[in-house]
Amino acid sequence: MSKVAEYLSEHILGEVTTNKNTLSAFSTDASVLSITPEMVVYPRTTNDIRKIARFSWQLAEKGHILPITARGAGSDQTGAAIGRGVIVNTTAHMNSLFELDSKQKLVRLQPGVLFKTLNDSLALQGLHIPSAPSSAAYSTVGGAIANNASGILSGKYGSTKNWVHQLEVVLASGDVLQTGRISKRELNRKKGMQTFEGEIYRQIDNLINDNQELIDSEISSDIRDNVGYSGIEDVKRSDGSIDLMPLFLGSQGTLGIVSEIIMRTEFLNTQVGIGALAFDSYDAARDAIDDMKQLEPSILEVIDGQQFEAAQKRGKKYAFYNEARQQSEIGAVLVFGFDEFSERVRRKKEKKVVKLLADKAVYLVIARDTSEANELLLLRDVSSYLLDPTDDEQSAPPLVDGAYVPSERFEDFAAAVALLAKKHHVSMPLYGHAREGVFYARPQLHLKKVSDKQKIFKLLGEYSELVTAHHGHLIGESAEGRLKAPFARKQLSDEVIDLFAAIKSIFDPQGILNPGVKQDVELKALVAMLRPDYDLRSLANHSPSN
Repeated sequence: MSKVAEYLSEHILGEVTTNKNTLSAFSTDASVLSITPEMVVYPRTTNDIRKIARFSWQLAEKGHILPITARGAGSDQTGAAIGRGVIVNTTAHMNSLFELDSKQKLVRLQPGVLFKTLNDSLALQGLHIPSAPSSAAYSTVGGAIANNASGILSGKYGSTKNWVHQLEVVLASGDVLQTGRISKRELNRKKGMQTFEGEIYRQIDNLINDNQELIDSEISSDIRDNVGYSGIEDVKRSDGSIDLMPLFLGSQGTLGIVSEIIMRTEFLNTQVGIGALAFDSYDAARDAIDDMKQLEPSILEVIDGQQFEAAQKRGKKYAFYNEARQQSEIGAVLVFGFDEFSERVRRKKEKKVVKLLADKAVYLVIARDTSEANELLLLRDVSSYLLDPTDDEQSAPPLVDGAYVPSERFEDFAAAVALLAKKHHVSMPLYGHAREGVFYARPQLHLKKVSDKQKIFKLLGEYSELVTAHHGHLIGESAEGRLKAPFARKQLSDEVIDLFAAIKSIFDPQGILNPGVKQDVELKALVAMLRPDYDLRSLANHSPSN
């Protein structure tokens, strides 16, 4: 064990390890990248994290950089949960649910809690957090906050940022910050503090004042764009009040390390009306999406018919698809749901679906019991077959997941993606959350082949250009991490890039918090991080449909 690891081990309650097998296990996440850390630390308390950060800060002041990467369960797909230096893993000990205030519908917890564990516990009280990602069974709440993750219900209920009430954050210096909106008067008091926290408030306030026009014109929007530190738009309000919390949501541990969380919850309705529609083309599906949006469904998923064909070839049968296939070729399938507490309202909306789309769809089914509903919801899981290719040398890396594309451009975008796939001789069927316009594609590649390694960055670059050409954003869901950062930044103006760099510098002047994440990275460096043995078979037992 190195002297640094020995020092940390002596001064914290948690454990420190430099075991080679452990370091190897923590050198990868769910991305195609790999970086081996110097050590892995399992903190037991906020104070442990404070000591780690303070020690790293002091080393940096002496010219030695010891980077810190906060990590949950390692399901990040952009290389943001790996890094050299110290991996601070929260799943071992910092995984407690502290308390539930059922009256205010608030829950207090630690970042290492699995999202599914949280929602399963809340369900016993008739509550849930609807932004839970599909990776909830194997991803943490801290990770969801770090990525501003979203899921199947986010079209109606928003992403994780909509459900975070307050954060406790360990800053790069080791100081602890409690977020919360403070008045102009309280802000002036904070700015007068001769601490790192006071310095952050002074600099952020000045930065916003100097760049308000830029923020209003290029960052403020209602559309899905999760790149950089776009939460800056929500930090300061017209009354002069400030809350730093929006900056941490989606920041991927580059501004601070979340050590405790208070989240809002919502009443859970277990009786949801579920249905599915099959169409002979993407064109028809896109028109139907517009009709469906008027009914405000809680679930609206679109799935390329090619995915069902691929599943059929592997022996997986879906009764709905087989019955629809008897009527016509299937270009796309829509799965929808209504979660109003009133059964009368749900049935009324289902009748409207029939009235609006029965003549336009090839096949339409509305579930009449829980068993039928569950069977229709399983249609979303067809994409899981992409995670486990029949060829042992193949993999389906999540290179271009989560792009936002406006619904009115979806038809043209889908056609353009099909041409891109044909150009590179890969299959890239689309699926996604139609209500919020977030889409996914999983190209199947042989990453042990030099030609397919080269395709990774060609596909990322050209796919990003297609998203931009169709008025979308590459980072519509989650965040850019390492892998997507060079491509996402091309959508930003130089002024916005400089603004984001200034935010990073204010919170992390020593450059010790997850360096290389959400920053410009040379493609040569990313190529060196590629791992040829990549696959997602370890996640194949879970639904990858985001």
